[in-house]
Amino acid sequence: MDDEYEDKSMEGNQQTNTSGAQSKSYLGEVAKLKAVPAPGGISVEYIGTNSLTLVWDPPDSISSFELTYSSATTTNTSAISNVKTTEVEGLCPETEYTFSLVSVSENGLRSVGVKTTACTKPDPPGNFKVENVSTTSVTLIWDAAGCMKKKFRLLCCQNRGIIQETTTELGTVVFSDLNPGNKYSFHITTVLSIGGKSKEAVTYAQTKTKLQSLLQDLGLEQYYPNKLSLSTVLQIDKRSVTDEPAQSISCLPWLFLKKLMMVNVTARSVKYSLTSEESEDLSSLDIYNDPMDLLNDENSSRNPLDIVTALFLCSDCFLQQEMVSKMSMCQFSVPLLLPNCDTQQCTFMLWAMRDIVKKFRPHSLSDPRGFMEERIVHSELPLVSFVRLGDCSISKSHILNMLLSNPQQYHDTFVHHGMDCGDISRRISDGLVEMSWYLPCGNKNIDVFPEALAFANLRGDISTFETQYSFLCQTSTAIFVFFDTLDTNLKFLTNQYAKAQFFLVGNRQSKALNVEHLKSIASEMSLKKNNIILKTNQNNANFVKQLHSSINNIIYKPQNKVCLEEMDTTAHELGIVVDEDIKECQNAKNNAHGITKNIQDMLHFKNVQLPLQGQIWKDLAKLEKEECRLRKAGGQNIESYKSDLQMKKTELRKQQSKYDISQAMTCFVSALTSSSLERSFFLKWMRINLDNVSRKSLSSLREQYKEKSTFSENKEEIKQLDQQISSSSLGTEHFLREMGQLYEAAVSLPENVESRKQMLHLPRLCAELMLDGFPLELVDGDASNIPLRWVNDVLQHLNSLALPNNKIMVVTVLGVQSTGKSTLLNTMFGVQFAVSSGRCTRGAFMQLIGIKGELDCDYLVIIDTEGLKSPELAKLDESHEHDNELATLVVGLSDITIINIAMENCTEMKDILQIVVHAFLRMKEIGKKPKCQFVHQNVADVSAHDKNMRDRKILLEQLNEMTEAAAKMENKHEYKSFTDVMEYDPETCNWYIPGLWHGNPPMAPVNAGYSEAVYDLKKKMIAVIKKQKTHTTRYNITEFLEWTKSLWNSVKYENFIFSFRNSLVADAYMRLCTEFHKWEWSFKKHMHSWLTGAEARVSNFEMMKLKSDKSDLQDMLCRLKQEAVTKLDTLENTTMENLSKYFEQTEGHVYLVEKYREDFVSSVKSLRRENQSSLWTYLEATVDIRRGMNNLDNIKKTFTETMEKKVLVLLEELRKSNSSRCDAQTTDKDLDRAFDKIWQETVNELSFAGLEERNIFNCVYRQLRENMKQKGGFVTEKLTRVNLQDYGNGTFKVKKEHFFKRWLNSLFSDNSTMDLQVMADDLISRCSQLVQEKTVNQSNYHDTYIQEILHTIDERFASNKNMGYSDEFELYLKLYICGFSAREFQHMHECFIMKNDARRCLDQFKDKYSNDFKDLFHDRDQCQRKAEEFTQLCLIPAVETFIYSFLGPDIVDAMLQGKNAFQFSTRAFFQYSLLKHLLNEDSFEQYVEYIVTYERFVKRWILSQVTEQFSNGPELSELEEGHLKEITKEILEAIKMTQNETNENGIKGFIPSICRKLGQKLVIPKDALGTVMALNNSSQEPFARWLIKSVEKMEQTLKTKLKEGNIQSKLQKLKIKPQDELFKRVFGCGKQCPFCKSPCEAGGGAHTEHCASVHRPQGLGLYRYEHSKQLLTNICSTDVHSEVQFNCPETNNEDHPYKRYREIFPDWHIPADSSIQASDYWKYVMTRFNTKFAEQYNALPADIPFIWKRITKNQALTSLKESFNIK
Repeated sequence: MDDEYEDKSMEGNQQTNTSGAQSKSYLGEVAKLKAVPAPGGISVEYIGTNSLTLVWDPPDSISSFELTYSSATTTNTSAISNVKTTEVEGLCPETEYTFSLVSVSENGLRSVGVKTTACTKPDPPGNFKVENVSTTSVTLIWDAAGCMKKKFRLLCCQNRGIIQETTTELGTVVFSDLNPGNKYSFHITTVLSIGGKSKEAVTYAQTKTKLQSLLQDLGLEQYYPNKLSLSTVLQIDKRSVTDEPAQSISCLPWLFLKKLMMVNVTARSVKYSLTSEESEDLSSLDIYNDPMDLLNDENSSRNPLDIVTALFLCSDCFLQQEMVSKMSMCQFSVPLLLPNCDTQQCTFMLWAMRDIVKKFRPHSLSDPRGFMEERIVHSELPLVSFVRLGDCSISKSHILNMLLSNPQQYHDTFVHHGMDCGDISRRISDGLVEMSWYLPCGNKNIDVFPEALAFANLRGDISTFETQYSFLCQTSTAIFVFFDTLDTNLKFLTNQYAKAQFFLVGNRQSKALNVEHLKSIASEMSLKKNNIILKTNQNNANFVKQLHSSINNIIYKPQNKVCLEEMDTTAHELGIVVDEDIKECQNAKNNAHGITKNIQDMLHFKNVQLPLQGQIWKDLAKLEKEECRLRKAGGQNIESYKSDLQMKKTELRKQQSKYDISQAMTCFVSALTSSSLERSFFLKWMRINLDNVSRKSLSSLREQYKEKSTFSENKEEIKQLDQQISSSSLGTEHFLREMGQLYEAAVSLPENVESRKQMLHLPRLCAELMLDGFPLELVDGDASNIPLRWVNDVLQHLNSLALPNNKIMVVTVLGVQSTGKSTLLNTMFGVQFAVSSGRCTRGAFMQLIGIKGELDCDYLVIIDTEGLKSPELAKLDESHEHDNELATLVVGLSDITIINIAMENCTEMKDILQIVVHAFLRMKEIGKKPKCQFVHQNVADVSAHDKNMRDRKILLEQLNEMTEAAAKMENKHEYKSFTDVMEYDPETCNWYIPGLWHGNPPMAPVNAGYSEAVYDLKKKMIAVIKKQKTHTTRYNITEFLEWTKSLWNSVKYENFIFSFRNSLVADAYMRLCTEFHKWEWSFKKHMHSWLTGAEARVSNFEMMKLKSDKSDLQDMLCRLKQEAVTKLDTLENTTMENLSKYFEQTEGHVYLVEKYREDFVSSVKSLRRENQSSLWTYLEATVDIRRGMNNLDNIKKTFTETMEKKVLVLLEELRKSNSSRCDAQTTDKDLDRAFDKIWQETVNELSFAGLEERNIFNCVYRQLRENMKQKGGFVTEKLTRVNLQDYGNGTFKVKKEHFFKRWLNSLFSDNSTMDLQVMADDLISRCSQLVQEKTVNQSNYHDTYIQEILHTIDERFASNKNMGYSDEFELYLKLYICGFSAREFQHMHECFIMKNDARRCLDQFKDKYSNDFKDLFHDRDQCQRKAEEFTQLCLIPAVETFIYSFLGPDIVDAMLQGKNAFQFSTRAFFQYSLLKHLLNEDSFEQYVEYIVTYERFVKRWILSQVTEQFSNGPELSELEEGHLKEITKEILEAIKMTQNETNENGIKGFIPSICRKLGQKLVIPKDALGTVMALNNSSQEPFARWLIKSVEKMEQTLKTKLKEGNIQSKLQKLKIKPQDELFKRVFGCGKQCPFCKSPCEAGGGAHTEHCASVHRPQGLGLYRYEHSKQLLTNICSTDVHSEVQFNCPETNNEDHPYKRYREIFPDWHIPADSSIQASDYWKYVMTRFNTKFAEQYNALPADIPFIWKRITKNQALTSLKESFNIK
């Protein structure tokens, strides 16, 4: 304690002393500070956000200073020299700092500090930007986070002047009351509460104009100005086919366009429905306290006039024109002067109204039944304008509507305040001048006005829109000025240029009306009393009567009539823009006018300027059809007749090519090469001008016709006039058709001709037109033909332009003429097909519509067709045929077909249904599955669907009746009802559509019910397309083209079902065949692999059987059969699953081959049956042979065991009796003598009965008798007298007695002899091969061998029953084959017995036993030698057998996957490869072999292909080495596994254990194995080591050996011969065409119809004329569609029409050639070797048609590719 206290005391003393020292020090420091002068006053010169500048007065003699500055959180010090100002950087914004500056003397002393305080400026607000801009306000936003003690000062400036100023603490502000369309700058600074402020941040914004604001609301900014195109509007997307209500303002323009394009009269009534959130807000609205904006239409819509004006401002010229046309159909007013409120400019919409054509019947017409039809822009009509001055209490638009409407049928032509959304304030449409027309129908009780009138309506006050008012004053007949007060400038009211009569229209009831002032103004304007119309307390109807009366007085004063086209002069004078003034439009107009101005006589113009589509083209069309139908061939040779037709075609093409391109066509083509916009204008001008010319021409012709019909009896004259009327139509389609003919004529010329090159660009031009939305003429209605080359090349270019592989769907409409088909398509899709004035559609036109959405296709192709049962064609004999052709074509091309039935034409419905059902039936047969929708037009009742239930039932009955009738005509009797042909539900596939017009035209609008019903149909069709997405492959344009060509080619033949041939179907079938052949080979390969293992198990049965196993070979056979059944079941199911999955896929057009599905199912079942049958037979034979070998094996085993015992006894005796020292000298000789003695004793003791030798001739003879026992007594008697050994020698020759008597004198006797000889030779060759396959295995004979051969013969006889052979022929051929077969089998049997003789087998190994004996005596190590022996004698033969067991399938795989994969993929492609090879070889001998001995040729050719592929290169060695490596690895593994096992029997247990492990794959020779194991004293481990080395050495030895062999020798050793498997794959059923001997190429093994891709002249199939003996040139693919007849034994040698060939040969399908050139290959071959074929066939050369001689080798190859659909 004391010590502690003492320490503290001392510490206290110390502190006291320190304080004193510090005090003294401090005083010293102060003195020093005072000694150094301080800086003068310090101040802040500049303050920034991160820096500031300080200034001060430096004392004299002081140059160094020290600055210390600090904030609440930091302190910093810095030294300063030789300055009196400094910038302090790195400061924090809006932070208060204290600055202290001291002077520093040279000796380091410091002065007293001077201080100042400053606060840095804040940062300007971040992210200062414009959030929203409207017409009068701008909303600004910035980052205001963390700015609690700050305010923001904002300035709105314009032209450097402050417009508005505001301060806020928030992060947003709105500047209101700005001027529209002005640019403003906005400045913001942050102001601190302590007085500082930041730098300014600046942003800029321009307020929207009224137009910009509305476009933003409507979502149309991106389309302004004039960027919205017709193609965009017509594009099909989700929005165009859904009924979802508009969800926002931006949806309204699209809803309007959607309805307008469907010509829906409710199009202007558009508003959007409230969202669920808005509805909830509205439901909770406090109507007393909350604002009512949500209930206002302003929030859910816009004024219809604003929407219309906005859309016109955003649309291009062609969409504007389409909109005006549709609005006119709806009886909506259309824009005459379109205002732009931004530019204060308006546009005269002359172009937009060019397309309006009106028909009307004024009362002034002399003919009460006549009518006027003209474009409205050309009509000279009085124009009555309605305008407003100031405010007006009368709705002039409503009054106008009443004025234009019949009292019984009111229609809102002009939008008015009382309409839906009409009361919404207008934002951009003031200044709009609308126009409409009143057109009388000729009925005085209905018409409001007797003559046609035009009405204009100016929106807004005329005092605001002087330009529009001036325009109306100068163009109007009368102007009705509506007013409430006239306090305005009179000069303005009475325009100095006014030509119009003025009417002042006021409301007497208005308080603003000053009657006296009105009288004064009327007096000054010189107005009469009738020119002032005041509405008193009368109702609107009476008031309208007054106006009506005033207008009626104007009608008959012709002085002020004017047409729209002439108003452009006035527009130009007033500075109004005319929409036609653009350069492209004017250039196009001039180009079109240059072509059409000189057209006076339509027919003359067409003959002179469009000559190629005249009679020459029609004659060409007739020749093309005659080439197919051959109706006029008479008794001529068909091929000669066809040759003449082709020469006539060539001559007509030459005539065409002589025509130079006309002046009109030169101008037309030149105009098409201009820019896309100008080209579109040009085609529109052409259409307009041509329609105008046609209208005038037709009007004149009709007048003449009417006059002649009434007053003339000259029927010929009337008929000529009728023909003129039919031919006087002229439209752009005729010019495009001429382009097509120019191109077709040009491409028929040689490639180096200049005129050809000049036309090659035409298809691309037409393709570009299609992408622009113009239709392509698919079928020329005048010639009833398709210019295939032209259409082909156009669509090919279209495919490349529209991106390859774009998918399409096709919709077609069919129906009676003049039932509104084109109108239906136009309403549904907005398309506009080229229909000439006064004419209905002729032929078929196709047009593209873009698709965007989930339909899995890019374009919808719409096909419009001419009406069926056309009166113009009804007079022609082939009219029904023409209708059938057209219907079949378009139904075949379509995915959906609309059958249009007008109820007033029910009498013709039955004929139409018959045509349509024929078309659907044909499509069913070829795999096409179009959907159909029946549209019943002019059915207005709301209950139509229910009331017409009975009609639908009747329709279905008629369809069923038509189907049955059509099926009989097409020889397809299995179809009894319409639903057999296609999916059809009467409830969902029938549509009832009311009439088009709502009232009496021309003033009737389109019926809203019509539009809605068509829209429902459109939705249904799109739904069908969506549904088809998962079931049907979409076509691309190229595939569509292929269908078109194939369909049209087939349509040209009368019998469609039997002539249809399509590359897409062929391609789909080839794909299926290719896949099936893969599955088939996989099936066979798996079964071969299993069978190889099963065979090994049978051979190794005794070795692998355990001692406890009591089963025998019969038990094993049962097990193997059961395993085989399981394996076959698995493979069959797998193949069936593959087939099902293949047909479930959507790619590859698999639905086109659906009808072949059952054939391939049957083929799978047949494959399984055949494999099972052959397996059973082979297993039974293998087991039987193995069973026969068991006795021999037992003898060998007994001998080996006896020998081994005696040798061991002998060894023991020798060892005992001999001394070791003399062993070495005497052993070998003594041992040899001793061994020989024991060997001889053992041999003498054993019995060597061996195998019994059999007489194979007797065995074969018994099987032959069994086979022929059903043939009757004659055959049995013959067989009893024969000796089989006398047969089978020499060559077999067919004799006359080999035929039935009725065949002997037939037309075909010579050919039949040769045919029968060929069949016999083929059978002999095939059976010889079977015999060779059996004998090469060196096995014992089994009766199944000859049974297989006899079965092969019977199969061939069964498939050739029609050859007229007798039972005697069959007997002698079988005797011949059985004779040489028995001879070979006898030799094989004898060799087998010799080879397996027990004594011989034992003697074979005597030396080996002797060596073993010596080794045992001398105690030599046997391990190495025994291991080598085991390898050499047992393993190497087994491994070689293994390799050759699997090498065959490997070679097949290599052939199917390598360079030969194509030719072996399907039978058709194999045929193509063969024929191409023959063409390249150009060898007559090979052609003869191919034709006469087809099977032999194919086998030889396949063998050569296999030999060629594997003769050179390492491919074969690689296959062999692969198996060698595999089995070597398994052997080594078996050795190692056995090493790890415990074997009580030592080496005698070790070796069998290895063999058992390999027994599933290797067949170990039992003799060799027994020899190796006998006298074997090897130790297991050393033996195993040596064995592993031997096996490894074996691998190398075998590699070398395998490389040495050639392919031919190896093929002989193979168990499965690759050439045979490939032959079975490609040879098929072996059937040949009954006429020309072309081989069948149908896929699968169980097909029900035979077919060949290309047929040949029948002379090549040995046919000749009966009398002249000349070879025939007829080709059966032509004959079966001609009137020619044939006879043969099958027809009892009576003539039968080729057309009905299926009555005789029902299992053959011979379609028409895909083109006239399709058979050029064989025509070339026959022409080239005509004389040689005649010599070979002992006939006279054929009379070769001239056209055949022109065919070149290249043309032959091209035709071959075409026939086999090789691209």
